[in-house]
Amino acid sequence: MTDDVNDPSTSSGTEAIDGEAPARSQDPADVARRLEAILLVVDEPHSLVALAAAVGSPVPVVRQAVEALVADYDGENGGSRRGFELREVGGGWRLYVREEHDDLVSEFVNAQAPSRLSQAALETLAVIAYKQPVTRSQVASIRAVNVDSVVRTLVARGLITELYTDPETGAINYGTTDALLVNLGINSLDELPHISPLLDDGAEGFESEVLR
Repeated sequence: MTDDVNDPSTSSGTEAIDGEAPARSQDPADVARRLEAILLVVDEPHSLVALAAAVGSPVPVVRQAVEALVADYDGENGGSRRGFELREVGGGWRLYVREEHDDLVSEFVNAQAPSRLSQAALETLAVIAYKQPVTRSQVASIRAVNVDSVVRTLVARGLITELYTDPETGAINYGTTDALLVNLGINSLDELPHISPLLDDGAEGFESEVLR
């Protein structure tokens, strides 16, 4: 007989396992609160299975909690609609600012951000410009450092944008915007220096050329 106690999609989630953290409450309100905590910090859509593992609850319970949160944020329970929404994208779930507030948020972030980009941001922006569409993990592999916060900064500054989400992996692919062209004073990416072939030979050649 197979032991499914470690699988959040099959376990009742009410018994603790020796040597592991105590089982968490499966009360719908508690599950929803834990989901909110996780969703506030994720940068890419997460599947129900991944969310269930993160909050220590069975998948059916998490599915119900997600549906309840969507309804709550959309004002379907007699409350007001929130300025953000819980949206399913590429088979996963993630919090997004509602479309009508995009301009407001961009203006606010740009007003708070320094006028000059950091060296790390410039390097990341260069990788995205030449490799787009590209995921954060691919950029991180080229730069050999974590780029999560830098990518968020570039998105907030309007220099890059989410192009699409891979339907199989849920990874977001990024590309540059027209705002980057304006800042560089060029009409198209074709006017960038022709150094992209160096990317096929490794990141070191690319970085040494683009930062020279």
